[in-house]
Amino acid sequence: MNRIRFVLLCLLVCGLLTAVPQKSIAAPSAVPASAPVDWRFGVIESYENPAQANSLGAAWTRVRFQWAETQVGGPDTWTPSVSEGEINGEIAAGRTVVGLLIGIPDWAREGQLPRGLHLPHTDLNNTWANFVREAVGRYNGRINHWIIWNEPDVNDPNAPGFTWGGSVQDFFQLQRTAYLVAKEVNPNATIHLSAFTYFWNPNYIYDYLDVVVADPAAPDNNYYFDALTAHLYFQPDSIYNIIQQFYGAVGSRGIPWKPVWLVETNAPPIDDPAWPVSNWTFRVSQQEQAAFIPQAFAVGLAAGAQRIGVYKMQDTADDVAANPEPFGLLRMDGSRRPAFTTYQVAVQYLAGMQGVKREEWGHWGQIRLDQGTHATTVLFSRLPAPQTVEVASEAATAVLVDMWGSRQTISASDGVFTVELSGAICAQTAGDYCMIGGPVYYLVQSLDGGSVAAPPPVSGPPAVENPPAATATIDPDAPTALPEETLTPAPTNTAEPTAEPTETSTPKATVTRRPTQTPTATATATASPTAVPTETVSPAPTAVPATEVAVLPPTPVPNQEAVVDTAESGRNLTPLLLGVAGLLILGIGGWWWNGRRQS
Repeated sequence: MNRIRFVLLCLLVCGLLTAVPQKSIAAPSAVPASAPVDWRFGVIESYENPAQANSLGAAWTRVRFQWAETQVGGPDTWTPSVSEGEINGEIAAGRTVVGLLIGIPDWAREGQLPRGLHLPHTDLNNTWANFVREAVGRYNGRINHWIIWNEPDVNDPNAPGFTWGGSVQDFFQLQRTAYLVAKEVNPNATIHLSAFTYFWNPNYIYDYLDVVVADPAAPDNNYYFDALTAHLYFQPDSIYNIIQQFYGAVGSRGIPWKPVWLVETNAPPIDDPAWPVSNWTFRVSQQEQAAFIPQAFAVGLAAGAQRIGVYKMQDTADDVAANPEPFGLLRMDGSRRPAFTTYQVAVQYLAGMQGVKREEWGHWGQIRLDQGTHATTVLFSRLPAPQTVEVASEAATAVLVDMWGSRQTISASDGVFTVELSGAICAQTAGDYCMIGGPVYYLVQSLDGGSVAAPPPVSGPPAVENPPAATATIDPDAPTALPEETLTPAPTNTAEPTAEPTETSTPKATVTRRPTQTPTATATATASPTAVPTETVSPAPTAVPATEVAVLPPTPVPNQEAVVDTAESGRNLTPLLLGVAGLLILGIGGWWWNGRRQS
């Protein structure tokens, strides 16, 4: 009986220990990289490698429904390039799926437009209305965001990014029809205005909005769009300016505020031996691409972007035929480029933003994020030379994190933290500054007197900067883009996964993936910025000036909340389990010794 009492006593002590709350070393909001970290950050075509997308921490993605593929056999068929299983898998992983509707099959074509486009949206002879109705209805409740078309301002039929042969008025009818149909089928749907290239025709957005406000029914129908979409590549400076200008364009036409999504951004490298590039748009190294990702995130948030997505998840075989440059965070074999890791780290340290301000944009970039219990200042040099930066202290110590996730604690002196920034590689310049800044640092300060918790470590295999070399090589002395490409706005080519089938006569609509070519960068082989006159973005008529005020984020999307950090919880339970095992051993030993003594 004494032995039984002893064992029961040991079990009771173990139970009490497990009931004592354990202090976690991670912040309550910290989440593993295997789940969406913050609803703002996404990656395009995550379904190409969903396991790696989970590790990336991406919260949303985009799926393209090319009409000529999806209803290739006529209006009674439905054969999209992305399967039901892939879509359901993305939703199950916690990612919001955004649909893109684009293209015209031959059977529905009337000249350059869908047949019956200018008929009422309720008319069954309006083929575009029927397609939108089928798409939105089929995925109702699973896909609640829809982007209507892609970059209609590219007006040269010979341009690889050409997708729209109609007028601005025709495109307004396309958008209006889609909006009215979608809202009837799914009143909770968010309908995005197509992304404009901006550099192809800076006035297109203003011309389009003029047509919108001329419609007397527009105010009662939310002006036929709930959000704007942007595709901006290569230059953090342009990302900030153009997003601000999009907001100004809407306000200048008396339209109530609409959020802007930066759906596509990236700076594809030319020096990856797995995909060397000779016919490049701008000279970008893998290290510069890695620095670009957090820079684009930070300046995009500062400009007011509601969500930001990187194009794209992984290189595919179709990309080789359509793209001169690799855009994937993953190579075709699934190995990671360095930018994959900097994406993982960036979303961890930028998560939970409640307010943001671009504080400095000269020799260095400095963006401060208010995150409630703490504040994060994003820092990077915009010149080849290192920069010494002083950041006002709001705590005695702070954690300084590099873009790869390495952390160190630093102390304030005389009310400031002093941070030494590495210079930029500066393979290309944009005006007086490097097109892409140097390595990014995160200075994290506690605002409530607590410690700055480390997020969970990034998961999965590390990035490989130099995989086995391919047979092609890069000429480091190759010239930059042709002079006319650096002086004349170049077209935006859409970034879509597969070529159009032969059933459509749209000239390569949404096939090629070369993004908006920003015409301000020039090549440089020097160690300092070249004295190239700054080609600033020319403001369109009556644009509202850019502001530096903090931007309050919109209400988070439901079901995008942080999840429990199971990996961290497991690590925290390890000492407790060892203790329990020890007590059980002691209990068994005591039982044995007591029995031996009584015998």
